[in-house]
Amino acid sequence: MLDDKTRYLQIAFNGGIDEVNSILPRIPRNERIIIEAGTPYIKREGARGIRRIAQLWGGKVVADMKTADGAADEVDLAMRSGATAATVLGSASTETLNLFIAACKAARIDSMIDLIGVEDPLDVVRKLRDPPNVVILHRGRDEETTRGKVIQYKHVKRIRSKYDVIISAAGGVDLREARSAIFNGANIVVVNIVSKENPWTGIRSDENITEIAQQFLDTIE
Repeated sequence: MLDDKTRYLQIAFNGGIDEVNSILPRIPRNERIIIEAGTPYIKREGARGIRRIAQLWGGKVVADMKTADGAADEVDLAMRSGATAATVLGSASTETLNLFIAACKAARIDSMIDLIGVEDPLDVVRKLRDPPNVVILHRGRDEETTRGKVIQYKHVKRIRSKYDVIISAAGGVDLREARSAIFNGANIVVVNIVSKENPWTGIRSDENITEIAQQFLDTIE
């Protein structure tokens, strides 16, 4: 399970298994690094994609399922595929969120609520039977280039004043944004592996992955 006293770097793969096979072995082994099977990656590769990451990494692995319904089955799939955490959409029904959190607890994996597109994260958490392990403040990929669309750190103190949860910051995170996330109280910063053809912010697949990952770890220390 994740430690709320530790600052983590979560590296997300959104391509395919070939990208994972090529890049994941170059990421330094560190207990503060979490590897994510991103939603596009899971849609391409399915459960075998999660299993491949778990086989190669052997540490903390997030299955970014973004569950919208069928919570118990999706948690079971993530756990059986080797994930140590899974995500559910904050816009899902309260019933789904409660079932998801309970299923994660039973499976002994971390529950993560992704609040992409949610106006008031605290309002979502307030309605739950039990809080999740992690709340993700997420600026969507399609929002990255929209002026004024930022990760809403103003919600960190509001959530923490009520609940003892880990806060994750995601969406267009570079070194500068990582510093800002930690300064504003986040425990986890999520950084995407991006190919040189893509316009999004993250760690470029053609860069020195080992060196840049270490730079992020040093930045969020």
